[in-house]
Amino acid sequence: MQERNTFYITTPIYYPSGHMHIGHTYTTVAADTMARFKKMTGHQVYFLTGTDEHGQKIERSAQESGVAPQQFVDEIVAQTKQLWELMNIKYDNFIRTTDEHHMKAVQRIFQRLYETGDIYKDAYEGQYCVPCEAFWTASQMKEGNLCPDCSRPTELVREESYFLRMSKYQDWLIQYIEEHPNFIQPPSRAKEMLQNFLKPGLQDLSISRTSFSWGVPVPFDPEHVIYVWIDALSNYITALGYSSGEEELMDTFWPADVQLVGKEITRFHTIYWPIILKALGLPLPKQIFAHGWLLFNDDKMSKSKGNVVYPGPVIKRYGADALRYYLMREMLFGSDGNYTNQAMMTRVNSDLANDLGNLLSRTVAMIEKYFDGVIQATGTYEQVDLDLITLLEALPKKVEEEMNALQFSQALSEIWKVIGASNRYIDLTEPWVLGRSEEGKERLRTVLYVLAESLRYISILIYPVMPSTPQKMFSQLGISDERLQNWGSLDRFGQTPAGQRVSKGEAIFPRIDIKADLPGLEAENAAEHVKSNPAAADASKVKKPAVPLIAIEDFQKIQLVTAKVLACEKVKKSDKLLKFHLKVGEEERTVLSGIAEHYEPEALIGRSLVLLANLPPRKIRGIESEGMLLSAASEDESMLRLLFVDEGIDDGAGIA
Repeated sequence: MQERNTFYITTPIYYPSGHMHIGHTYTTVAADTMARFKKMTGHQVYFLTGTDEHGQKIERSAQESGVAPQQFVDEIVAQTKQLWELMNIKYDNFIRTTDEHHMKAVQRIFQRLYETGDIYKDAYEGQYCVPCEAFWTASQMKEGNLCPDCSRPTELVREESYFLRMSKYQDWLIQYIEEHPNFIQPPSRAKEMLQNFLKPGLQDLSISRTSFSWGVPVPFDPEHVIYVWIDALSNYITALGYSSGEEELMDTFWPADVQLVGKEITRFHTIYWPIILKALGLPLPKQIFAHGWLLFNDDKMSKSKGNVVYPGPVIKRYGADALRYYLMREMLFGSDGNYTNQAMMTRVNSDLANDLGNLLSRTVAMIEKYFDGVIQATGTYEQVDLDLITLLEALPKKVEEEMNALQFSQALSEIWKVIGASNRYIDLTEPWVLGRSEEGKERLRTVLYVLAESLRYISILIYPVMPSTPQKMFSQLGISDERLQNWGSLDRFGQTPAGQRVSKGEAIFPRIDIKADLPGLEAENAAEHVKSNPAAADASKVKKPAVPLIAIEDFQKIQLVTAKVLACEKVKKSDKLLKFHLKVGEEERTVLSGIAEHYEPEALIGRSLVLLANLPPRKIRGIESEGMLLSAASEDESMLRLLFVDEGIDDGAGIA
């Protein structure tokens, strides 16, 4: 039987409770990189990503924002798609669990599992964590009934529920994992699942809820909504048309080749998901790869900690390819990795500006200087040439092996070894010496040809990680023939035609002045955090990372003004929010602030406060808030005080 030439890769579907940060970007860039590589090497590829939009957490978040759940998720999904476009993510399908075709398929799946006896009805009582959407037993919880995963308080819930017979498939799954060592990667995750969850014994899984309504109704019992395990996990097959009657994609691409997930959701994808598939009579994915966390200063990113990094400010300054390269190069896929803006900038300078950028600019500049910009035919290769050519011809196979193992960092490392060798080749051959004589110029023709051809190899091989950079390189090298830009053209060295004209352009990666740029980038990320998290507008409630020194130009971007309180009242159904009506010079503004626990609203009327006036407006509980009031908090955060302005200063006055 001929091996199929298809490749199906998925990311987890992300929970749209807020803006996506660089941790989400990490997984999606990895999937996009792999999808591009497989397409480049001749595979028919299907790349799926999307959003998991149902559940109590979404329902509550929508209520707090004063909008309907559908409107709440629609806004975040739109922002997510914009981010993926900014990151140059080219997915084949973006599935939403609110898509009608998905919800109907989920109901058919539930019905089928019920009819086969794999689902039954009972009652459940236990401690439930809303953010994690998980029930916990008494032995699993932290002291004080705190969730063992997120340390938040849990709620005692008793309700009628439908259950999936997990215990029925326990022995089968243990045997399957032990007999298929590549199924769960890295191997440490498989060991964890076996020792911590499967071998101690599986309990049947609650898969419906009656305590909220934002979800897919059970088809034969509409008082119940189908819970996340069936609803969200089944997206990987409903996106292919499973049970729809139009299953061409399902027949072509299932089982998935690789399903990428973060290590925190390994259990759901390597225990719950295989059992659902087994119960449906479907083959399991070939591999589930649970990568590590992208940490910030060696700490897990968390919006509540205020240590989240957003891709937008980085991309705006340095481009998506620079960020994509750092994410795929810096972290060994499968292990935890660390992100800081300074480390990213340092890597861009060393690898992209110095190594790759200088190799391109030096080569093109020398061809222009010595041969009027025209690539010359080669003469006889010397040993120094053959050494570099041997490395180049062996490189595609090495890259392919590492990419197929999802070792993106190692693949890039192999490429950069050859980039380093190419730069050393310049030092060894000394083109500037050869160019001084006619005899030397004969040898120089070969040297510069070898360099130009090495850059062609490199530009093709970096494409999956850095999809915008190769075309910039091809343009400077004068390579317009698409046949010389694809994987197939790497089968042998020497395909760049003599007579081709190069054209030196701008540096593909300008060197970053880290000392000058870092404060501005950090400030832009902090502003993005406030913009993305309305609750963070009351800055006193967020633990912030250490703030670096900034330039005066960065401070001048902040517009601080005095504002007089014309009216103030509590926001209905909120214990924390006060609604301010402010006079700011010739205009009036509405601003919300989370200080209701610290002030009586009547006492603030007539007072002058300090307003950060040039933040974008943001809706909180359906009310548009136009700025942020400055406050200070005690070290233990038990006391909070607004910043007041003494009498005699007009409202709207600038603060400097």
